Amino acid sequence: MRTRLPLTLAAGVTGLMLAGAVQADHHGEMSKDIVDTAVEAGQFQTLVAAVEAAGLVETLKGEGPFTVFAPTDEAFAALPEGTVESLLMEENREQLQSILTYHVVPGSVMAEQAMSLDSATTVQGQELTITTSDGSLMIDEASVIQADIEASNGVIHVIDAVLMPE
Repeated sequence: MRTRLPLTLAAGVTGLMLAGAVQADHHGEMSKDIVDTAVEAGQFQTLVAAVEAAGLVETLKGEGPFTVFAPTDEAFAALPEGTVESLLMEENREQLQSILTYHVVPGSVMAEQAMSLDSATTVQGQELTITTSDGSLMIDEASVIQADIEASNGVIHVIDAVLMPE
């Protein structure tokens, strides 16, 4: 089965429409972790496939907390032809890991808090540039299209482009 990666793999979780999909358990805590939340959303098939290919599933199911800027499938599809397929190859695993971890910030950073920041250090080690434009939150060149999707081990912000580290 072929999966196309959207352009916003590293910087966003664009189009993650799960406001109603995230469920709380009987103690009021989020019952799904970041990976399960993304799988359930159905709009992050490429991102999930990339996380699996990179061997990062268990990490993102870990205790966290993590802030994930999740690109949609459409974001991956906007990448140059063949990019996603190439990144999913075993010999490119380190590059894929670098790109994916560039989309993750340690801790739980809600949109309101992010709007007061100029940058954030990613798990990959480089800095993301954070700006606001016309009231919208921008991560590098990607727009956050849906913010503050809470999971049991962090938060997801959907972005409309895949972020690429330098």
